[in-house]
Amino acid sequence: MAGRRGQATRQKLLDCLGEMLSSSPYRDVKVIDVARKAGTSPATFYQYFPDVEGAVLEIADQVATEGAGLTELVADRSWVGKAGWTTSQELVDGFLEFWRKNDAILRVVDLGAAEGDKRFYKLRMKILNSVNNSLADAVKDLQDKGKVDKDVSPAAVAGSLVAMLAAVASHQRGFQTWGVKQAELKPNLALLVHLGVTGKKPTK
Repeated sequence: MAGRRGQATRQKLLDCLGEMLSSSPYRDVKVIDVARKAGTSPATFYQYFPDVEGAVLEIADQVATEGAGLTELVADRSWVGKAGWTTSQELVDGFLEFWRKNDAILRVVDLGAAEGDKRFYKLRMKILNSVNNSLADAVKDLQDKGKVDKDVSPAAVAGSLVAMLAAVASHQRGFQTWGVKQAELKPNLALLVHLGVTGKKPTK
C-alpha cells in the first residue's frame, strides 16, 4: 500500500484524468498528458496504473460504488398517493443529478460497454442494478397488495424504466435542441416513471 503521499499522488492523477475526460475524447488522452497535468512524470503514473484505461476503470469503479447509493431513492419508499409522486420526482432528480455529476466517465463506461468490454459492462450494470432491483421490488410489492395487475412483469417494467432513465440522463443536453427545458423534462419523466410502476396517474 502506498503511503499518505503516494495515495495523494495517485488520487491527483485520477482527478486530473477525470478532468481531461470532460474535454477530450477518451482515446486521445495519453499518459504523458495526465502526468504533466498532475505535475509529475509518466514513470510515476505507471507506478500506480498499467495504462490510461486502467486508471479510467479505477475512476469508473469509484463512480459505480457511489451509484450503488441510488437504491436509497427507491428502496422502502411508498408509491401510494402523494408519497408515490414524491418518490417518482426524487428518483428522477437523483438519477439525473448523478449522471450530470459523472457525465464524462459515464460516457466512457457506456462506450466500453457498447464495444463489448465486459469490465465496463459490469460497472454499468452495477450502477443500473442499484435502481433496477429496487424498482422491481416496488412493482412486486404493489402486485402483492392487489394494486398492480398480476400480468405485469416487475423485472420487465423495472428494466424498461431504468433503460429509459439512463438514456434520458445521458442525453440531457440534447433535449435543449428539441426545445425541451430542464424544468419541463423532470416532471414529465417523473410522470412516466410513476405510470410505469403503479399503472396510474400520480396524486399531486
